[in-house]
Amino acid sequence: MKKRATKHSPDISDELKALQEEHEELKKLLLQKELEIMVARAYLEVEARNQGYKNVEELKKKLRDQT
Repeated sequence: MKKRATKHSPDISDELKALQEEHEELKKLLLQKELEIMVARAYLEVEARNQGYKNVEELKKKLRDQT
């Protein structure tokens, strides 16, 4: 990907830098949330097996049938 050198006014440069920093922060937060979801799913899978179910889907089906 080619990058072009562009001259910006100081205000635009500051805004661009702030947006880039915000973008990086949002990417980090998204990754953190994705990891949290993966861990939660893993715990759910382990707990389903500990409760005697073959998998999470079987546990979900049992819980739906109870309501």
